[in-house]
Amino acid sequence: MAKSNKLQNVKAIKQMLEGTHKFQTRKTHGYSDSKSTADRNKKRAVGDVWEEKIGTTLYRIEQFEGFRTKRPAGSQTAEIREYLNSYPNCQKDCCKTTFNHMDAKMKKAHGMCYDCVIDMEHKLRVEGKFEEYEKERIHASALSWLKDAEQDVDALKKAFTQASEFVTNADGLTESWAAQMTTEEFEEKVEKQFEKFKAEFLANINKDKEEDEID
Repeated sequence: MAKSNKLQNVKAIKQMLEGTHKFQTRKTHGYSDSKSTADRNKKRAVGDVWEEKIGTTLYRIEQFEGFRTKRPAGSQTAEIREYLNSYPNCQKDCCKTTFNHMDAKMKKAHGMCYDCVIDMEHKLRVEGKFEEYEKERIHASALSWLKDAEQDVDALKKAFTQASEFVTNADGLTESWAAQMTTEEFEEKVEKQFEKFKAEFLANINKDKEEDEID
């Protein structure tokens, strides 16, 4: 009997350390439950954000017009999505209420909406720094184009050196296409030429930049 009691005590201690003992998990009703119920039933205004524990998970809840959104309080997914959809380098808290294709283009290049880019470039002109800024922008644009070209070459390599199989009709009939080149042939005929072009391209960019710095 003593041995049995000892084993029960060891089991109880282990459960308490893990937080699973019945006295730790047993639900009690009292002030905290009343407060939680009151919080859930509280009338909220559009834009209100609060935290609420549901079960064992703490949620961050936001009130919208006619509905609420709920996500774990520790989750950063919404913040990341909001950042990616924002214009992080805009100089104003609220630039505008609607955006167009020019804003999307400027966001990719500057992280700003079109209006803020215009304001920024005007300020650089006033300060006499626009010419230097424009040269840097051209240089960055050239490097960005080269990066895209490298990705295109990689895509071409996969397309030309890998065999493909396609389903051609509803009956499941497939058609196989053999690779158009071996990896060695592609490297010799395409990659080798591209690497030569890339070296010349970078040399010209660096030359132009050095000449600008001398001037």
